[in-house]
Amino acid sequence: MDDERARALLTAERIRVEGLLAGTSRAGLDDRDEANAGGDMADPAQRLTAEQGDDAVAEGLQARLRAIEGAERRLAAGNYGRSIRSGLPIPDERLEADPAAELTVEEAAEADAVDDLTTADTTVADATLDDATSDDAEDD
Repeated sequence: MDDERARALLTAERIRVEGLLAGTSRAGLDDRDEANAGGDMADPAQRLTAEQGDDAVAEGLQARLRAIEGAERRLAAGNYGRSIRSGLPIPDERLEADPAAELTVEEAAEADAVDDLTTADTTVADATLDDATSDDAEDD
C-alpha cells in the first residue's frame, strides 16, 4: 500500500474514532449529571450501569486511538504495512479493513487464541479460588 493511501485511511479512522469518543464522553457526562441531580432515585443502578458502559466504550476507543497513533509512527518510520512481530507484509486488503493492523491475519488469530486461553485459565482459577473460599467459609 502506498503511503498516501495509508495516510488517508489512518486520518479517516482517526476522525471517526475521535468523533465516537467525543460522543461517548458527552453521553458519560450526561449520565453522571443525571445521577448527581436531585430528584427521583428510583433506579440509581440503571444510571450506574449506563456510566460503566460509557466508560468501557470510551476505554476501547482510547485503545483504538493508541493503535492508530502506533500505525502513524510506523508510517513515518517507513515500516507501515509490516507485522510488528515477524516483519512479514500485511496484505493491503487487511490494511484497507483495519488501517491500524499491526499483525498479519494469522498472527492476529494466534494472539486471539492465546488471549482466549489466558481468559479461560483465569476464569477457571477464579472459580477454583471462589470454591475454595466458599468451602472455607462453610467450615467456619
